[in-house]
Amino acid sequence: MPIYSYECKDCGEKFDMLVGVGAGKEELKCKKCSSKNIKRIPATFSTGSGSSSSSSSSCPTGTCNLG
Repeated sequence: MPIYSYECKDCGEKFDMLVGVGAGKEELKCKKCSSKNIKRIPATFSTGSGSSSSSSSSCPTGTCNLG
């Protein structure tokens, strides 16, 4: 079952929810205010590269002798 991120259009609460394949929209509601006026928001992800340096990915410290 996939986990989706949602935002409540009434109270602004953002939350994640495990949603079954056969789940209908009527089952989904805000965890804070119980409103059904929610929208699914795009998921964010990380590539694992939090550095903007020019070091090689095979040498995370930038001090490896690669040559």
